[in-house]
Amino acid sequence: MDCDVAVLGGGPGGYTAAIRAAQLGATTVCIEKEPELGGTCLRVGCIPTKAWVQTAFALKEAGETFAKLGVQVGEPRLDFAASNTWKAGVVEQMTKGVASLFKANGVEWVKGEGRFTDASTIAVEGGEEVRFKSAVVATGSFPMRPPIPGLDSSRCVDSTGLLAQEQVPRRLVVLGGGIIGCEFASIFQRFGSEVTVVEMLPRLIPMEDEDASKELAKQLGRRGIQLHLEKQCTQVEETGDGLRVHFGEGETLDCDLMLVAVGRAPAVEGIGLEAAGVEFDRRAGISSDEHRRTSVPHIYAVGDCAGYWQLAHTAFREGEVAAENACGHEAVVDARGVPRPIYTDPEIASVGLTEAEAREQYGDDVAVGVFPWVANARAVMQNETTGWVKSIHETRYGELLGLVMVGPHVTDMVEAGVVALDAEATVETVADGMAPHPTLSEAIKEAGLVALGRPIHIPPKRRATAKA
Repeated sequence: MDCDVAVLGGGPGGYTAAIRAAQLGATTVCIEKEPELGGTCLRVGCIPTKAWVQTAFALKEAGETFAKLGVQVGEPRLDFAASNTWKAGVVEQMTKGVASLFKANGVEWVKGEGRFTDASTIAVEGGEEVRFKSAVVATGSFPMRPPIPGLDSSRCVDSTGLLAQEQVPRRLVVLGGGIIGCEFASIFQRFGSEVTVVEMLPRLIPMEDEDASKELAKQLGRRGIQLHLEKQCTQVEETGDGLRVHFGEGETLDCDLMLVAVGRAPAVEGIGLEAAGVEFDRRAGISSDEHRRTSVPHIYAVGDCAGYWQLAHTAFREGEVAAENACGHEAVVDARGVPRPIYTDPEIASVGLTEAEAREQYGDDVAVGVFPWVANARAVMQNETTGWVKSIHETRYGELLGLVMVGPHVTDMVEAGVVALDAEATVETVADGMAPHPTLSEAIKEAGLVALGRPIHIPPKRRATAKA
């Protein structure tokens, strides 16, 4: 089988690259071994996890907010089977949607496991080999499992295994306080589990803004989630009907299930990259430039396997860029405005630099403004006043450097910061723009006003949150 562009992998980066290449007139083949398109994100990652997030949020609203708003519904109760049915339905709709897009755009889906045999051929197990002019590698990533004794127990599951559970564990230990670990900890506490997080680093979500990490730890702690930070898991042993987790200096705790969420590694081994001459590192992924070209100029790499951001939306953009370059156009990926949503409760979303990164790069020429949700009318109406919005800019030219938000629906609102950063907007542009009232999005404008020393809706005692 001959084609212009062959895409290895049908996840966010792969299916986007395939569709874009086909739109540009290329004969396109996508090779995917799983029974559904969509990759980890649609099948066993972002989509099913966030379907559970929605269930958890509904439980919270029914239990904590409805009565305050004058809505009487009785004590909320989780129907886990129904929530799993809902989750599966969402996944099916999304994966079938990708398949229909392939059909509509003329992309041929070759089902099977692909492997490069040289720089112009991919062999497909049980199928016809694919010969290409250009290729896009989009094989994604897989959950890592550290060499801890006992971690091979069937009660120690990764995110895929946790999503497949048919019963809510009474006691859940989460190994890893990164994004995946914190999201599942937040979900399962709402589902009724006793949740404990064990993290070897000093804080949760360590790559994010430190104030956001502190706020998340405070709020998870208030909800009864036990946090053991700067503690390393040393052993896991089965106790017959559960697990005993050893960590720290001789500490132990018992649980029914353990989620192992210590990160994901690029899926680069066993796909024939050596035969194609593509340079890669098993830990860092495939080397590629801003065009997403690898060491072989007509082979591109996108998404988790390429060693950049492990986010579906970055894979989407990288897939578009790779396809456009493969089809003779000129495109690059601008990573300045990459949004970083975290679907915990409270939600966290950031774009651009954290405060620490800004101060490291710009020194004293940095100003920060923080606007609390308790001063936002729409947040008060929704009974969602936990958290704040932080605006970060440099003071010489006023350029916006970053936006960090903790609170209601911030994963939706962070797009405003993406647009502002991509446009190289100043903080004055954001602060002087009209925000509709009453809305949550007003908080972005208000944080800019605080950073400029012009707060309108914060009482004087709170104005100390503006700092230079």
